[in-house]
Amino acid sequence: MAWQTLQSYLPKFELNQEHHRQVAKQIGKQLSAEEIIKHPEYPHVNWDLKPEKREAIDVAAGRGGPFKLAYELHGHGPKHILWIMGLGGYMKTWQRQTKDFAHNEADKYSCLIFDNRGIGDSDKPLLRYTTSEMATDIVELLDHVGWTESRSIHVIGISMGGMIAQELGLQIPTRICSLNFISTAPRITRTLPYLENMRNRINLMLPKSLDAQIAKVKADCYSATWLAAPDETESIITPFPTNGDRFAASEITKRSGDAFTKQGFLCQLYAAGFHHKSAEQLKSLGDKVGRERILVLHGKQDHMIDFVHGEMLLRELGGEEGGVTKSFHENIGHVAPLEIRREFKDIIVARIETTEALGKN
Repeated sequence: MAWQTLQSYLPKFELNQEHHRQVAKQIGKQLSAEEIIKHPEYPHVNWDLKPEKREAIDVAAGRGGPFKLAYELHGHGPKHILWIMGLGGYMKTWQRQTKDFAHNEADKYSCLIFDNRGIGDSDKPLLRYTTSEMATDIVELLDHVGWTESRSIHVIGISMGGMIAQELGLQIPTRICSLNFISTAPRITRTLPYLENMRNRINLMLPKSLDAQIAKVKADCYSATWLAAPDETESIITPFPTNGDRFAASEITKRSGDAFTKQGFLCQLYAAGFHHKSAEQLKSLGDKVGRERILVLHGKQDHMIDFVHGEMLLRELGGEEGGVTKSFHENIGHVAPLEIRREFKDIIVARIETTEALGKN
């Protein structure tokens, strides 16, 4: 790498280091894993949201399978929302959005949540995962639940889920009513901060304390301000002291069984790391889906997939001037659905209403 290129990374690297120092200060004030497990809210961190339907179906026959893909369908409204989770995340991570849309307004919305191959209640086969194959898994799931009509699906994909959503848009463009990319990238460039985070993610698989593992995820994915703020999520017994403590509780719960495995995580990591959509492919995606149906949302304090990737995605899809909707945010990190839950719902509701008004063309 040329020295001039390396120099261009150094300011971002220093900002990354400062962010990690700020998060470390906040974590020092937060509960340890042992304290979280003893907290009265810990058994209730994942809500008991009753789905309309829950099952695991066979997918990927002839593509390394078949293997089981687990899903839940919540709500029974006419507006169909598909939620695609990112690297190492499972369907329970969408519980706030599942509640906000498909339980609080069950007559208006239906939400389809699922575990990608390699996580949660889905199978975790050892094979080469790609975002394209993972998108094809979803097409088979959509066919199974009968979401096949023209311009009938609102797709929300975060991080690796946004990469999968790009592939989905190329595979079934006319079924998609709105395509919403959250904290994602078409490919990874200016990779020093990203590869640093990928190395740290891989290091999560190495023997170390649970507290150290969770501290790293906090630093990579959330703003220090949000982590330190009082727990703002609905509680069953009593709130956790901070948002960071509630996140840690959910992460500990995920890691306490067989939902999160080294094999599944590394297979997903391969898919995310090798995802690549060129400018030409993004132009084709915009042409096929319709730029007025596409949203790019990114936080400027994202320390997992740097903000430059959101700018690149927006530009190569055609930009605001081409009809793509931009939603860039100054003070949030990688996981906007948690950090700005209410504003995020308003954004998605607006996208649903705006794109459904466009009709079926």
